[in-house]
Order: sequence, then structure tokens, then C-alpha cells
Amino acid sequence: MRSFRDYCRYSGVLPAVFFAAAAASSPVLAETITIGIGTQNTTTNTATGGVVLKELGLLEKHLPKTGKYKDVSYRFNWQNFTSGPPITNGMMADTIQIGMMGDYPLLVNGATGQASGNETQLVAVIAYNPVGGGNGVVVHKDSPYFELGDLKGKAVSVPFGSAAHGMMLQALQARGAPASFWKLVSQSPEVGATNLQEKRIDGHGDFVPFAELLPRRGFARKIFDGAETGVPTFHGVVVRKDFGEKYPEIVVAYIKALMEANDWVRANPKDAAQKIEDWTRIDKEVVYVFLGPGGVHTLDPTIKPLEVDALRTGYGVLDNLKMIKPMDIGKWVNDSFVRKAFAERGLDYEKQKASLAGYQVGGHDPVCDRPVTDAKKAGEIWIAGGDIIPLSSPECTLKGVKTFEAEGKKAAAVYVVDNALGIKVFADAAFYALTGASGQQSVTPFLLKKDAEAFAAKHNGKLATWSEALAASP
Repeated sequence: MRSFRDYCRYSGVLPAVFFAAAAASSPVLAETITIGIGTQNTTTNTATGGVVLKELGLLEKHLPKTGKYKDVSYRFNWQNFTSGPPITNGMMADTIQIGMMGDYPLLVNGATGQASGNETQLVAVIAYNPVGGGNGVVVHKDSPYFELGDLKGKAVSVPFGSAAHGMMLQALQARGAPASFWKLVSQSPEVGATNLQEKRIDGHGDFVPFAELLPRRGFARKIFDGAETGVPTFHGVVVRKDFGEKYPEIVVAYIKALMEANDWVRANPKDAAQKIEDWTRIDKEVVYVFLGPGGVHTLDPTIKPLEVDALRTGYGVLDNLKMIKPMDIGKWVNDSFVRKAFAERGLDYEKQKASLAGYQVGGHDPVCDRPVTDAKKAGEIWIAGGDIIPLSSPECTLKGVKTFEAEGKKAAAVYVVDNALGIKVFADAAFYALTGASGQQSVTPFLLKKDAEAFAAKHNGKLATWSEALAASP
């Protein structure tokens, strides 16, 4: 297995001259500052740090225009990639000054910068899940495999150097299994998806949103989610240290734009999901499962202790395998810019830093005619071409699907919350434990078959697929 270092090594491209200042005798000509920004447009959890800023022009809105920036003009060099390592390459070559990526690529970014003299700093978080939800492993929908242990000795692919790769290495170490547990090869999301669909591989590990997107496309089934590790995961923003020191106001402006993008998503998540689909070609229903109310990931730019602890855990995983250079994480993490952004917006940074609250599904359940008060049981039905309807329980969600279908309204997507992992999942991709008397059964959803089976056995119930749960619903 090739190392993170092999896949994250920078390309050696000569640094570009990106600050062009035309100096002359009085009067001084205006300076042009070119800002290279490395994005991952198809990685849904980075949307508010990249494609949303670009398409809505939010960065331009917040950039400084007074004082030493009075006569400055800005030029943007947006560079889109499918994973984090190429962004690190650009940052080491000084063609990218602001980048965004997942936790394990972030570690390699920081370690590579410290080793090469091209230091970066983690300055903000874009989105996080406190227990690791988002990264995952999928198999073909017809596969006989239903959990990670089933893939022992099998052909499995993952984008090397990615957050999903790190998650899989972490999962093996937690089980005491060697790296040779499976036949692991590096494949991009696009290549891995094609090979899985054509049954050339037994499993594919990937980062957000592909472990949800591939099942949504109809040929895959998720058998492992990062939430099973219990270790937080997140996507963050890194900035070249020299850029931040020279232009701190620009870094603060970027974070303020990120915060406004977060507000824009939360204000109307349905329309935001549609727009992000238009810009990235990722299905809006998949965008919504991550960034909508009660979504898998929470939009929050603060750098929380649990995230720094997760970085230290991840560094230990890579260090055990000799896949990363020495790194001072404490020196690399710098929340001074995001603190300044909060202060300039009149917000309490320490209060938000201490909070794990996100916005949740709420409103009135029109099917069971009661308020939606328990986020852990709430469901939603996205009516094709219509609204997203909140439901108060899994039972009401199932009833709602049948009710709306009887009215000629098709469900574009149905969402429920996994009872074991606590993450939002697509209802038709879940397994269910049906307990209680016929006609009055309780319905408990789970992403993983093993969890549904265990719950059903404990409560004298039975395992059911989505179609079977619908059929059993009154």
C-alpha cells in the first residue's frame, strides 16, 4: 500500500508571482492582489467555503477596501479539485493561498508545510460531525457483504490521501487489524464508482458525498459509516502562513464570507440544495442529507477542542504507519482569524466554540397532526417538484409516504434518523426493526443491517427492508 506521503507530495511547480505591485514614482500605482483558492466543489461539506462563495460573490463583498487596501484591486484564481492532496501541492508551490480539505489531508498539509518551509495554518472549520459521520464504505447493491469485517481479503479501493482513507486506516487500527486486512488500491471517486458498478472491486471507501451518492444512484449499498469510529470528522480551511501574516484582513474577510454562506444555506436549505446541485451536479437530495436541518454535518467555523483532539488521534494513526512527517499541531492551529471574524460580526466566539448544536427538523407534522419535537425521531419527505414535509416519527414518515402517494404525490426522497449512529439517512437505504403488535408496530430505522437485527432480536421484533416496512405500515 502506497503511503499518504506518496500521494500528498507536492509537485515541485515553481512558485508563481502572485502579488503584482506596480511601483513607480509618485503617484504610486494601484496594487493587484491575486488570491489562489483551492476548492473541492463536489465535496459537499466544503460548499460554503468554495463554490457558494464564488457563485454568490460573497468574498468580493467582504474584502477590505479601506486603509492600506484603498487602491487595491483583487484577482481571484479559483482552482477546483476532487480531493485535498492536489490543493496541498498548489499551496506548497504558492499558487494557492487558501485551501479546504478533510481532516487527514489537512494533517498532511500541515506536516508537509512545516517540513518544507512553506508553512500553513488551520484557520477555520467549514463543517463537522462530532462522531465521524460522512465518510463511508459501500459495496454493490447485490453484494453479500454487510459490514466491514466481510471485506477481509477483498479488493477495496479508496482515494489515497483522503479523509476516507484515513478513516479506513483508523477503523483497522481500532480492530487490531493490519493494513493488509484487504487488498487496498487507490481510485478516485469517479473510477471507484465505475469499478464498483461493474463489479470489478468488492468495496469502495470514499468521502462526502459519495458514500451517499452512489447508493442514491441505485447501484451501491453502504455497509460502514465513519460514525462507527466515534471520532469526529470535519473539513477545514488552511491558509499559507506568510499570506495570513501579510494580509490578515483578507483571511478574516474570507471567514466572514464563509459565515454568510452558512447563513444562506440555513435560511432556505431546500433552495440552497437546488443551487448547489446546479453548480456541482451533486443531487440536491444528497446535498440536503448533509447540509439540511438535522444533516450529517453541521456548518460551524469555530475550531473546537474535539476537532483538535481528533487531529491528534488521526496524526497518531498515520504516525504509527510512518505515513506522515513530524508535526507541531498546536503551532499549526490558529483561530485568531476566525475569532476576529466573529468579533467583527458582533458574535460570541467562545459560546459558539463550546456548542455542538445545529439547526434541526421542526414544524408541524401534517400526517399525524402534531408538532415535530424530537429531532432523533424526526423524518422528512421531499415531494417531487414540491415542498419538504417534516414528520414527527418514523411511523408517521411511513404513513406519510403512503398518504402522499395515494394523493398522486411522489416522494423524491425520504429521510429518517439512524437509531444507533444518530445520523440522517435515506429511508430507502435503511433497515428497520419492527416491534410490537401488528397494526400498531413501532418502527426503528438503522443504516446498518447488523444494528437493525440486534435491536429486533433484543425487542422480540423482526428485521425489515424499506419496502417491507412500508407494507407493514397501516
